[in-house]
Amino acid sequence: MSDNMPQRPEGLNDSPGTQPRVQVEPTPAQPQETTVGQTTQMPGSVSGTGAHAASSAGAAPASDMMSRTVVKTKTKKFPVFVSSLAGLAVGAVLVIALVMTGALNIERGASVTANTPGSTQSIQIDAEDTTLPEVVSAKALPSVVSITTEIQDTSGMMMGGSGSSGSIGSGVVLDTEGHILTNYHVVEGATGIAVTMNDGTNYEAEIVGSDESSDLAVIRLIGADPSALTPIEIGNSDELSVGEWVMAIGSPFGNEQSVSTGIVSALYRSTAMESSNGTTIYANMIQTDAAINPGNSGGALVNDNGELVGINSIIESYSGSSSGVGFAIPVNYAKNIADQIIAGKTPVHPYLGATLTTVNALNARQNNLAVDYGAYINEVTEGGPAAEAGIQAGDIVIAANGDEVTSADGLIIALRSYDVGEKVTLTVMRGNDKMDIEVTLGSDEALQEQQDNSNDQNGLDGMSEDQLRELLDELLNGQGSR
Repeated sequence: MSDNMPQRPEGLNDSPGTQPRVQVEPTPAQPQETTVGQTTQMPGSVSGTGAHAASSAGAAPASDMMSRTVVKTKTKKFPVFVSSLAGLAVGAVLVIALVMTGALNIERGASVTANTPGSTQSIQIDAEDTTLPEVVSAKALPSVVSITTEIQDTSGMMMGGSGSSGSIGSGVVLDTEGHILTNYHVVEGATGIAVTMNDGTNYEAEIVGSDESSDLAVIRLIGADPSALTPIEIGNSDELSVGEWVMAIGSPFGNEQSVSTGIVSALYRSTAMESSNGTTIYANMIQTDAAINPGNSGGALVNDNGELVGINSIIESYSGSSSGVGFAIPVNYAKNIADQIIAGKTPVHPYLGATLTTVNALNARQNNLAVDYGAYINEVTEGGPAAEAGIQAGDIVIAANGDEVTSADGLIIALRSYDVGEKVTLTVMRGNDKMDIEVTLGSDEALQEQQDNSNDQNGLDGMSEDQLRELLDELLNGQGSR
């Protein structure tokens, strides 16, 4: 795997000598991996995979100190006075222009009000000496939290806080019931979760549900006073434009409630990150140059109105720290998944009903294929969307709704951009013949249940984890009595 592949900026830990690595948006502590989907290879083929990595961040090296000598010179007072007066005039014009256009979003009465379900946030601001970042920070910071997790190792010891397995990430307050939206990799494997609010208040939290394949999770504060919670105002990620101003808020390297600003560098960036458990799909991501580091994972990306437009999740870097290439999950998608989780539903995704392998130059030559790119259909699920549409094993998908598909992951990412029930036209090669086949995408809910049941049966001869533990206890007790 190349060092500059996108990864989760996992979190910081106290392991000596470790440095932050390239990852998906940060969580200071033990890195976690998430995955989604499955691929199988045709004989002699090479399957494509996404890139995924978790890393830890150590203490930052001390900065070099630099001293400078300032030389003052005499100047004529009148030119200085004229220049100062001119500068004040220009500044006043700029401030008036920003206020008139709404860029500063400052209301009369020197306050900013955020109306959210169940909460009204009123923040007093000096309208005569306020910058856009100050206004946005004042509005959004109360809605962003720091998340610290504990992970229980195989010996039964609790590792967290200052321990090397304690993870630090971020999250956003969704409602006054205490629901917090964050990344799955922030809370993956957590046996204990602590949340620190903007005012320093600490709460214990529990996991409500998660969607590993899209790297999203919802946790809930325990015993929180609804009146003390400030739900974040939700924006519309579909209305974002390249070049638009944004702010990232989170806990980089454990530094709680930190903000960084930048712009939307690009839209509709997609990638798949592979791990031992499957593939995590990041589709239609927002790329930004606002600094995102380990610990920012699950934090907020907000626009100039202080509205949530994305959940910071991935960085692409050689070092694992910010290189000006960060990615956020669009809020429209993230909020939809969160709503399903809060409602007690299983988040569903578009389902094709086929196992795939990436076609490349090597396996195309070995298998005498008509093309050297695309997603090879190894097998179709009986009764699934692909089978119903007439797709056959041996077909090679080379485009979806006219957009080129170059790999198995590429097809999965392309389909994740659509909703369950939508129709997608797949261009396939069947032998040397090219044809278009319309497929109505199904739901992967049944597949998820099947995978969950399979994970539960990971003992010997289909024994559950509890049954396996009982067997081991019996064996150990038997040896101790001899």
